[in-house]
Amino acid sequence: MTTLTVREAITYSSILQLPDAMPASEKKRRAETTIREMGLQDCIDTRIGGAWSAAKGLSGGQKRRVSICIEILMRPKLLFLDEPTSGLDSAASYHVMKRIAHLARHEGMTVIASIHQPAAEFFATSGFPCPPQRNPSDHYLRTVNKDFDEHDSTTTAEESIEILVKSYQSSEISQQTEQQVAAICRLGKATRHRTMQKGSQASFVTQCSVLTRRSFVNMYRDLGYYWLRFAIYLGLCFCVGTVFYDVGHDFGSIQARGSMLMFVAAFLTFMTIGGFPSFVEDMKIFGRERLNGHYEVGSFVFSHALSSIPYLIIVSLIPGAVAYLLVGLQRTSQQFAFFGTLLFLCMLLVESLMMIVASIVPNYLMGIMTGAGIQGLMILSAGFFRLPHDLPSWFWKYPMYHVAFHKYANQGFYKNEFLGLEFPRMMENAAMIGGEEILRDVWEMEMGYSKWVDLGVLAGMVVVYRAVFWGVLKFGEKIKPILRGGGSTKRATSVDVDACSDGENVV
Repeated sequence: MTTLTVREAITYSSILQLPDAMPASEKKRRAETTIREMGLQDCIDTRIGGAWSAAKGLSGGQKRRVSICIEILMRPKLLFLDEPTSGLDSAASYHVMKRIAHLARHEGMTVIASIHQPAAEFFATSGFPCPPQRNPSDHYLRTVNKDFDEHDSTTTAEESIEILVKSYQSSEISQQTEQQVAAICRLGKATRHRTMQKGSQASFVTQCSVLTRRSFVNMYRDLGYYWLRFAIYLGLCFCVGTVFYDVGHDFGSIQARGSMLMFVAAFLTFMTIGGFPSFVEDMKIFGRERLNGHYEVGSFVFSHALSSIPYLIIVSLIPGAVAYLLVGLQRTSQQFAFFGTLLFLCMLLVESLMMIVASIVPNYLMGIMTGAGIQGLMILSAGFFRLPHDLPSWFWKYPMYHVAFHKYANQGFYKNEFLGLEFPRMMENAAMIGGEEILRDVWEMEMGYSKWVDLGVLAGMVVVYRAVFWGVLKFGEKIKPILRGGGSTKRATSVDVDACSDGENVV
């Protein structure tokens, strides 16, 4: 998570993974010890940083060491490391691998790592010594790079590669490696099928608490998550307020009120898709941490919703108040409280919808288009652009009109505003037209229940959408291994090493 410091990232992870019975001081001590062991003490309070971060953040090698820190906190029985020394200088590479070797020898861990570390001595004995004053890395690449093969060279890159492969196969290192593999294979099934520790040992409450705090901090520091949207909402609501300024109570204000409330219900909530890139980043982090067993799906879904609530209250109430007061809607505390609550629920609901999309469509450009398309269908069938009685029965009225949350948002906003008001008719000296008559005959609202029912329906839809989000994540965990050809969703408890065909040293 790019907005966290190294200390925060490791400490949150230690609380998430380590058992509740362990004292908080011990968890903090282990986190800081692990940071020192990976040589990150000088950047312990530096934010990790990313492509969109204002500050520089950590280097690629430092980020790699942070990842290793997070994984070794639990002292797992089996640890996979893919090129842990990439991006590190010689000293850092030595100390990192020295610490990993120590864990393997003294902590009972099995470590499988791939390392690209070509040796100058090996190239020299194979007939390709590095010339003086030449960078060894340049020499290695020049020897095996087939893209720019020099025709005047005595040996082509293809021939060089073949010589190096044969040289390795006949080397003492190759024989030692084969002997080590054979010895591992003779250990037997007892070692292969030993009991593995399963993921986080923290309780559901602890997981929710830590994830909520971490997510809250991330949302606060990430300007694109809510603060940029807040500024846009504030500007839009000011524009709405000036366009419909002091709308009044004449006959024309009926249409003006309806249009203004429709804009709030549809297009303000539509702007929630602006946070989709941040949602995608959250899903990437969830995917990695979940695969490593850091927490449960339910903890993530609940904590994400809980941490977003304070920001959504700010984003909905303050811009909403600007538009509400400038337009001159019913100025009673009860009406405004209902207006703000309804707008908050709409934003929470759309955010839940976009999280579902983010869990299915990981590409943020495709996700934005998908989310915009879904909301476009809902807005179109919500009963404003085409009145409910005029909607075609097939698809648009059944089911779209009844499943689109905009229907209940519109009805809630309209009932909250029009009930209790009276407007003059277009004909002079005619009786006033009441709000209930307008809702029933002009907007064709369902008047068999109150605005509080509409509010309750929206609250229920939020719960349903979050439950669907949870279900999609759980289903994805089951189906993805099958789609990838694994055929099973169980975590592996053993690793068979047969061969290493890409020239990497396997430790």
